[in-house]
Amino acid sequence: MSRPNPRAAQTAALSSAMAGAVDLSALKARSEAAARAQSAPASAPPSGGGGGGDQYVIDVSEASFQADVLERSLQVPVIVDLWATWCEPCKQLSPVLERLAAASGGAWILAKVDVDANQRIAQAFGVQSIPMVVAVVGGQPVDAFQGALPESQVKDWIQRLLDALRERMPAIAEGEARAAAGGAVEPEEEPEDPRFTAAEDALEAGDYAEAEAAYQRILDQEPANEMAKAAIAQVRFLARAEAADPASIAAADAAPEDVTAQLAAADAEVALDRAEAAFQRLVNTVARTFDEEREKVREHLVGLFELFPADDPRVAKARRALGRALF
Repeated sequence: MSRPNPRAAQTAALSSAMAGAVDLSALKARSEAAARAQSAPASAPPSGGGGGGDQYVIDVSEASFQADVLERSLQVPVIVDLWATWCEPCKQLSPVLERLAAASGGAWILAKVDVDANQRIAQAFGVQSIPMVVAVVGGQPVDAFQGALPESQVKDWIQRLLDALRERMPAIAEGEARAAAGGAVEPEEEPEDPRFTAAEDALEAGDYAEAEAAYQRILDQEPANEMAKAAIAQVRFLARAEAADPASIAAADAAPEDVTAQLAAADAEVALDRAEAAFQRLVNTVARTFDEEREKVREHLVGLFELFPADDPRVAKARRALGRALF
């Protein structure tokens, strides 16, 4: 029986807009994804076909949105083309995007979304007019434009995006090399790390304590291993989130001096995709506590930060607020 190779997005506004709350199974998948990122092919072909069958152009539905857009964007930029059959400007822009994606070698993926057939996706992106094009990276929208731009401007927009992300996403350079070689270059798959396999097995069995211990053993050997750091943060939160009770939020609001209640409420808020509220709650708690209690709250808040991409604006805002509360 072959082992699964899940890839899932970081907690993001788009995933919550599609699901209504953080899915604990998705959190588990994100933990596994962090561990497997080193051994997964960086720019594996999309699972679906579209745009004349080219492997780098996919038709996306609400059912496939998480896998084909959010999860895939962990490895390679996904450019989402929001269009409709009645939209005349879309008929000008979409072929340009499809042609550029086909020539990209997989440096980026084009995800085509019919807004009439997938209204929840359109709502998640806040679409007001089409065509609308959104770049998604790490599960987050990072740039967008509206209207049928000339091909030269579309190329420039995509190039700026790739230039900004090339160091973070090796799949971009691999795709560019593949395109330059006429599609002949295939990414090399690294062997699976048995240490991560042990952690994933424990996670799949629901043994969070053993999964955390397995990731910790990796960190003991390699303190700078970012994959293990990310995975252990997800596992710790997953264990807490399964017991998170939405009622704890009201209980904490009624007892602002109860530090334990504030921590539990923050976990519940993150699980309900109310990250900003959770961050602000703990920043406020840091501001009114001292010594060991303050450090306990600070560490908990920093642990929640680690569940999100480092460039998430909510995290950046909360980090600034935490600095003001501390100093």
